[in-house]
Amino acid sequence: MSPFLTGRRAAAAIVTAALLVPLAACSGGDSAKKDNGASGGTTKLTVLAAASLTDVFQKAGAVYEKEHPGTKVAFSFAGSQELAAQVKQGAPADALVTADTKTMDGLRADTGTPTVIAKNRLVIATGKGNPKKVGALKDLANSKLKVVLAAPEVPVGRYSKKVLDAQKLTVKPVSQEPNVRAVLSKVELGEADAGIVYKTDAATAPKKVDAIDIPDAQNAVASYPAATLKSSQHSAAAAAFVKWLSTPEAQQLLQQAGFQKP
Repeated sequence: MSPFLTGRRAAAAIVTAALLVPLAACSGGDSAKKDNGASGGTTKLTVLAAASLTDVFQKAGAVYEKEHPGTKVAFSFAGSQELAAQVKQGAPADALVTADTKTMDGLRADTGTPTVIAKNRLVIATGKGNPKKVGALKDLANSKLKVVLAAPEVPVGRYSKKVLDAQKLTVKPVSQEPNVRAVLSKVELGEADAGIVYKTDAATAPKKVDAIDIPDAQNAVASYPAATLKSSQHSAAAAAFVKWLSTPEAQQLLQQAGFQKP
């Protein structure tokens, strides 16, 4: 074989090797990124949270990220029953916060030990100015009133049924919604005259709805437990976030939003 051909083959081998090096580096980088769940040294936490926590958790997430620059928090908000279904289906997430203990208790095999981080109460939401003059739970039984409630499998729907049943009231809703924000939206848009929501949800739309208080003796208390998910790829970071929700700083944000102490 001529020296010329030998030289050509050697050069080709060197070029091929040079091209493979960056590909191997990229492949190794992707694997490391997948294993660590991080990009540029940042851990991304996915938190499944009850719809009623939407506004306050968006604020809390921003505060947490500022204090923990190596962590980004992404929230997925929905009715607690929907979140539970996602967990059972193996959706990738790191922590869970529901609007009731019943839903959380049903996920014991999938979560760490839950901690109640806040409580809430129900109110009757009406259109701004309360045009139908709703004053109490008994008014919701008026067949001329368009009432919207959350579906009974949703925590707020279950609480609503509990308080209505306790007063021996039969209410026929024009619709049953998948989460509390959908109930609030129906009232905001004028598609319903009234609906039962959490106090904190009504507080997010003061220019669009009025909140009619329900006396404590007739009301229900909603508890919000938070827990890490055993399937989390960032168990330490998830535990740190859940623990932070009980700190004075996080509790101040929750209480400013109208939530009650745990």
